[in-house]
Amino acid sequence: MKKVILVLFLIIAIYLIVILCYATYHDYQPEEITLVKPDQTAQTTIITTDTISLLTWNIGYGGLGSESDFFYADGRIFLSGGMMIRPPEKVVNKNIAGFLKTIKEHPADLYLLQEVDQAAKRSYYNNQYAAIGEVHPTYERSFGTNLLTAYSPVPLLEPWRTYGYTNSGLATYSRFAASQITRLQLPGKFSWPSRLFLLDRCALEHRYPTDNGKELIVYNIHNSAYDKDGSIKRQQTEYLKKRWLDEYEAGNYVVIGGDWNQVPPNFAANFFRPQTPVEGNPNIAPELMPAEWRWIFDPTVPTVRDTREIYTEKETFTGLIDFFLVSPNIRALKVTAIDLNFQYSDHQPVKVELLLQ
Repeated sequence: MKKVILVLFLIIAIYLIVILCYATYHDYQPEEITLVKPDQTAQTTIITTDTISLLTWNIGYGGLGSESDFFYADGRIFLSGGMMIRPPEKVVNKNIAGFLKTIKEHPADLYLLQEVDQAAKRSYYNNQYAAIGEVHPTYERSFGTNLLTAYSPVPLLEPWRTYGYTNSGLATYSRFAASQITRLQLPGKFSWPSRLFLLDRCALEHRYPTDNGKELIVYNIHNSAYDKDGSIKRQQTEYLKKRWLDEYEAGNYVVIGGDWNQVPPNFAANFFRPQTPVEGNPNIAPELMPAEWRWIFDPTVPTVRDTREIYTEKETFTGLIDFFLVSPNIRALKVTAIDLNFQYSDHQPVKVELLLQ
């Protein structure tokens, strides 16, 4: 019996060593700054209007609709514990159809989307990036990879159910043609081996000329998750802050939108579930940005839910971590979080209308 146990132990040990070595060898290592070529260019090269609309949404790769929980939400690496690794294909198809319908029904000049799969085992190799592009076929579209794994072996002790191949990231769709698009690799990394299975967080910076000589600089962001003390998130926002301030000082308009994995300054993290203790997503420090910069969000609708369980209305913890930040030369005319009851993603879309002053 002891020999059998020893053999099993050795087999598991060899398996873990091999897959961790494989994952380390193929670990995605992007440069800090990379110019991005759009996959399609819009015809409009100069913004001639002083009002623009943007919609941001973390679509959850089509795998995190209301009927799904997620094994890694509890930090599980070895075993899923009965939680979902990926949903059935019909659920993924339902979610994809849902967010395509939502995007079509809510027109905007720019869409800032996160967790968009180009090809991945978890979403049955649906090219969501291309499918969304077909909703607005004349829009420019660009992609910033933040999760590229040849083979993600988690859960490590369930090799028959592993996450597998993933090519996913940020996607921006714009009615305007950008003069330059840059992928910015955000600082801060988890320790090995956890970092092998997590996103390489980035931001997409888009530069749009306007007819008054200024540029509109738009950032599509998706900051770190799972850093319980928020230290990596703070490092990333401090890194981006310098760029935002420099662009504004140069006379440009600056808009930042996306999944911050942080709560706006001075907004209660458990506002929608006041009886529930707050976990995970900290508030952004009020002093991060000068007072004249504006945090734009809809306080009436939650934008994210807890994925440690399937969604149950009025019971599952919900919060607000998807929103916009704008420079002082921009005024928000309207902001609306679109309440879909988390049918298609663990996040909900937020749309804003802005006036460039």
